[in-house]
Amino acid sequence: MNLHWIDWAIVITVLCGMFYSISLTKGLMKSVSDFLSAGRSGGRYILSISSGVAGVGAISIVMFLEMGYVSGFALSWWGLSQGVVILLIQVSGWIKYRFRSTRCLTLAQFFEKRYSRNFRIFTGIVAFTAGIINFGIFPAVGSRFFITYCGIPDSIFGISTYPLVMVFLLSISLYFVFKGGQIAVIIADFFQGIFVTAIFIAILAFFFYTVSWQQISESLGDTPLVLAEKEIAELKTDKFFQELNSSEQDLELKKIEEKYENSSRINPFKTGRVEDFNFWYYLIGTIGLLYGWMGWQGSQAYNSSAKSAHEAKMGDVLANFRMMPQGTFMLFIPVVIYVFMNHPDFKSISDSVNLSLDKISTDTLKTQLRAPLVLAEVLPIGLFGAFAALMLAAFVSTHDTYLHSWGSILVQDVIMPFRKEPFDKDTHLRVLRFSIFGVAIFIFLFSLLFQQNQKIALFFAITAAIFAGGSGAVIIGGLYWKRGTTAAAWTAMITGAFIAIAGIVVKEISIDWLNDKSKLIFLKDAILYLRDINGQEYWGIGMAASSLSYIFVSLTGKKTEHNMDKLLNRGKYEIEGEVTIVNKEPERGWKVLGMGKEFTWNDKLIFIINYIWTGIWTLIFIIGTVYSLYNPVSDENWMIFWRSYMFIYIFVSVITIIWFTIGGFNDLKIMMSKLRSDKRDHSDDGWVSSS
Repeated sequence: MNLHWIDWAIVITVLCGMFYSISLTKGLMKSVSDFLSAGRSGGRYILSISSGVAGVGAISIVMFLEMGYVSGFALSWWGLSQGVVILLIQVSGWIKYRFRSTRCLTLAQFFEKRYSRNFRIFTGIVAFTAGIINFGIFPAVGSRFFITYCGIPDSIFGISTYPLVMVFLLSISLYFVFKGGQIAVIIADFFQGIFVTAIFIAILAFFFYTVSWQQISESLGDTPLVLAEKEIAELKTDKFFQELNSSEQDLELKKIEEKYENSSRINPFKTGRVEDFNFWYYLIGTIGLLYGWMGWQGSQAYNSSAKSAHEAKMGDVLANFRMMPQGTFMLFIPVVIYVFMNHPDFKSISDSVNLSLDKISTDTLKTQLRAPLVLAEVLPIGLFGAFAALMLAAFVSTHDTYLHSWGSILVQDVIMPFRKEPFDKDTHLRVLRFSIFGVAIFIFLFSLLFQQNQKIALFFAITAAIFAGGSGAVIIGGLYWKRGTTAAAWTAMITGAFIAIAGIVVKEISIDWLNDKSKLIFLKDAILYLRDINGQEYWGIGMAASSLSYIFVSLTGKKTEHNMDKLLNRGKYEIEGEVTIVNKEPERGWKVLGMGKEFTWNDKLIFIINYIWTGIWTLIFIIGTVYSLYNPVSDENWMIFWRSYMFIYIFVSVITIIWFTIGGFNDLKIMMSKLRSDKRDHSDDGWVSSS
């Protein structure tokens, strides 16, 4: 194994710390609401940190390392375009504020309150199906990472280590969920989040001074030429190519040259030919931010765990700063890995890694395992163990969150609506734990049996779209439009699910059968065309089709108007203690900027800082884009920009770690005090009365 005793000491210490954090939850969980939503006791900082690390699990780190290796720095420029969208989402409390006001524990519970019980059951089934398929590859990717990175033998005493590693990691995650439900998930993820973020910065600092900026510039600048030459060399050895006449061969060679002409990893305005993760990927992602801000059930428990709608809104605002360390890591480390694999100064490292990659059977696994192989070669003792511990914490944080989410959804949104009366508390908790265990068994078996044939990010996009393709239209329409109808909701969900499932099916059809042109030529050509549409694009098509169908059916059907005040617990339906009024008559200017009656001066300061930070980067994006369209910028100048960008983000990331750690521990103290003292309402279990 690759771990030195110092590395082992770090990993074991972190693991012990994780179990210690769970011990803090003893005696806190007293109700179903505690298990599902931490008794709605979460403050902004602890929720921001916990949900952040849950969203950046081991599989997500592998995914971003895979994406960044292909795209380099360039496409992050288009990510800056999301700044305005994110700012609007944050300051408006888009979706989350209104959803928290409904006091629903799950999305499907909201669907019953807003539409119908049958629709709740249907969406619960769709969400659960999409979720466990999407979740199904998590243990596989995480386990392969640890086996590859740590140098774990393929077998021990004739027993394959692959399933053993999965069982070990899943067992830890299950223990955390069983011990204290969402309370344990939040607290454990909070401590893991602080640790993970600190190690992100440490590794960034190490590579920033290990790899020179000149080496980065040379590697990324030569990329299109190198890739073109490599593909041309491979093509010339192909039997099919050799049988072509000279003009046909020239045409094939020209296609390759054109392909790589716009495949820059430095200049965002020369990325039209970048495979999969190009401008269109980011454009669909930007639209998806608005559409699907809360359209995925995997993070649902966090959406309902805030102690108020205002805290949920502030947590979203703070996420803009919380994401800096991990975003910087996901941008820079794949670039560094690319340098190690392609720069002549690191040929010995690339030769060693390529030797290991040659033993891997599929291209999909090669792209996933390239990063851990490189990191295993270059990280020093201590930092090697710290990264292993980081991935362990990231694995557990995502798995405990998703096990909790998907297991809860099956019970809350599929099983419970069929009952004539709610469960008693003890039975309810027992059924929830049993369901969570069942999800763990499923994803274990799925990971063992399923053969992944596309990149992680694209697999995520298309499987999530089974639910998220239609859910955005249904959620937005249900929360903001009183004319939205139940028939429209059904139409939108079915449309989104159908498009995503169709995309999955066509990608699983045998390519050998499709290439056989002896019969059904038209059908096979159509399927081949559909296969070329990637998972992100299928999600985009699903969003558009579902939204249009929701609007059309609502406007053309029977006119109805839902009681939005009752749904959102406002006006005469307001619940005492849900809204804290700080300023009864806020200044008009503050209110226009999204700062209303609940805002303290501290809240306003956070909002102002967020406005300034986002505004600066948005302005840079707009000016830079306009200038570059009329005055092409050299790769050298783009590299100066990317270096400055990295310095700024690393510096600000250090500040945010200190800021969020202080705020998070204060939230933890308040949360635990609230859970110890609050009287529980045992009827608050997700049941929707028919009255």
